[in-house]
Amino acid sequence: MAAANDSGILSTQIQGARTMGAPVISGDGVFSHTTVGANDLQKSTIFYDAVLATLGIKNLGPFGDNCFLYGRDKPALLVLRPSAGGPASSNGVTIGFAAKSTAEVDAFHAAGLKAGGADEGAAGARTHLPGAYAGYLRDPSGNKVCAYYFS
Repeated sequence: MAAANDSGILSTQIQGARTMGAPVISGDGVFSHTTVGANDLQKSTIFYDAVLATLGIKNLGPFGDNCFLYGRDKPALLVLRPSAGGPASSNGVTIGFAAKSTAEVDAFHAAGLKAGGADEGAAGARTHLPGAYAGYLRDPSGNKVCAYYFS
């Protein structure tokens, strides 16, 4: 696991990305990010540290008390305790798709509701990351998906 002082390094990296206008998280233009729920965060970070290192993907450190960030240069995978409580399964898993504008996020959210999805967070600004605008849905099977745009 990342040392406690690594979060300061990550904070500096994130702040640097903010000042350059670059998105804070990455996803190669298809996904904004992916999350994986963890019942035991310590065991999960040990596992992901080992398997992702073989692919050149690093543990970039903690994000708060319940999440670790992974990526090459910017976070793309978040391993976390589910925020809604309960055991990790589809609870705690989110597939985040990259949008090109706030209008695309709005359209994503509206289309999902029209196609039988349930609202899990209306389209709008998100305060946890600067410039983030997102909309969250549950698909008809209960899986959480979202679209993110970063200005």
